[in-house]
Amino acid sequence: MAHTKILLRQDVDDLGARGEIVRVRAGYARNYLLPRRLAVEATTNNVKQIELERAALLKKEATERATAEAQAAQIGKLVLAFKRKSGEQGALYGSVTSMDVAEALKERGYEVDRHRLHLREPIKRLGDFTVPLRLHREVTVDLQVKVVSEGEAIAGHLSPEQETELAKQVAPPESDSDDAAE
Repeated sequence: MAHTKILLRQDVDDLGARGEIVRVRAGYARNYLLPRRLAVEATTNNVKQIELERAALLKKEATERATAEAQAAQIGKLVLAFKRKSGEQGALYGSVTSMDVAEALKERGYEVDRHRLHLREPIKRLGDFTVPLRLHREVTVDLQVKVVSEGEAIAGHLSPEQETELAKQVAPPESDSDDAAE
């Protein structure tokens, strides 16, 4: 099989970091990396150009990392609660997926791509879980996820502020039609 050397313009998972020269199969470079502008051919001119851009890349990388660390400090304090129907042994009738977690974060004001949540498989049981969230190549935060049954009260080892916040999250919306019927 033919291989080629390419220069990465962006971080690519399981391949390398921005600015690295890596050896990949020609088809992978031609059909995936080059059309998406994730990489360029590793010619001497391209390597020289990237070396000139390296200082700007290092500054950009430092600001991205600092932003990710600040966001990780805020997200690390969150506890996301999900209320789901469950059976007697604690098995959920549905599941909590990475899309559900991303939507809950979006409601809290954090715009996170669901692919950055490393949830190997959907959560299908009641309980407390930690979901790794990769904000940056070097910054990962463990997100606390609590799954409770619809009939269960939310309590436990949380601070009073967290309990009231969780109660707000999972409480069903109140309707005015019940008040009118009374």
